[in-house]
Amino acid sequence: MPAAASAAAFGSCDALALGSADGSLRLYRLPSARVVKAVRQLGDEVSSIAWTRLHKDSSEGVAYCLDTSSPGLVLSTADALHAIDLGEDDEDVLNELNVNENDKTLAFSTDSGTVGTVDLSTRAISRMKTKHDSVRMSFRIQSLVTDKNHRCMQICGSVRFIPSRPNEIVSGGYDSTLLHFDAVQRSTLSRHKINAPEPSEGLSLSPPFVLSLSVSPTGLVAAGLADGRVWLGAGGDRNAPTSQKKRPRKWEGLRDADINALQVAEGPIVGVVFLDSTSLVTCTLLGKIALHTVVYGDDGVVQLETKWSSQTRDVEKVNSLAVSTKWLVIAGLSKDGKGVAEVWSPSDENNGVLNP
Repeated sequence: MPAAASAAAFGSCDALALGSADGSLRLYRLPSARVVKAVRQLGDEVSSIAWTRLHKDSSEGVAYCLDTSSPGLVLSTADALHAIDLGEDDEDVLNELNVNENDKTLAFSTDSGTVGTVDLSTRAISRMKTKHDSVRMSFRIQSLVTDKNHRCMQICGSVRFIPSRPNEIVSGGYDSTLLHFDAVQRSTLSRHKINAPEPSEGLSLSPPFVLSLSVSPTGLVAAGLADGRVWLGAGGDRNAPTSQKKRPRKWEGLRDADINALQVAEGPIVGVVFLDSTSLVTCTLLGKIALHTVVYGDDGVVQLETKWSSQTRDVEKVNSLAVSTKWLVIAGLSKDGKGVAEVWSPSDENNGVLNP
């Protein structure tokens, strides 16, 4: 790819979509590295991709709805079934998209700190009443941010629906806060502010900005932080030893009594994704990738046991992480400044690497 791979998502076990910083998108049918369809001239960097009965990809503050079954190898914005402007203004940048389990609602997050939803049948937009707070950036921290000209930002980088709860969403931001919403009422159900760890040996770590987010099928939430930790919220995990037999009225994944933050890397965790209810993949900005197993100690505290860790071969800077039942994809920028994606088997870090 001529420009950095900026987003990756699976539509099925083998159907991979890769977005690029040059506003293009490519579709692959793994394990083949041949492009089966492409989308050009989306206008700006593709920041996120979400699959549903129709395919969504986002550029700047706009989400384009594209039918990947349409004839023709190359599509453009002129072929989009719909274009939905999700930003609060022309400068607002769209960061992440996520579709709920019943394929009826699309959630989104933006640089303005906004979390919102789109009804996919009517394309009606709703924005949550609470935003993520502003945070002032140091020069060092701006290296994690796409727009380095902003000194004070409200970035909400991650948003996810809660499995089995199609109207509840959780978001993470650069204010080091997780917010839990009722998407219908647009109200905040719970929140958790992540505290920075104590500096060790005189070294000060990066703030605990939330850079990535994933929720397991059983309701365990994992957040990848800029300080190299993974934050785990087990209050809503149905596998937890303290889990209630009766389904609670609302998800309780941010409950203070059931959290833990574990240091798993030295650099920012830009990708976290659950393979299943107990297997979690993490990836750092510079390509250290690891597979962890979720366990509970005798004291009931959630923990991670690392099964293996390795390093990307060709991706120098990671922008996106995606998994299916067969493949693990790490997408980003190569040493020579080109876009690249490595395709791994999540069960074995020694498998060969394909490069779409």
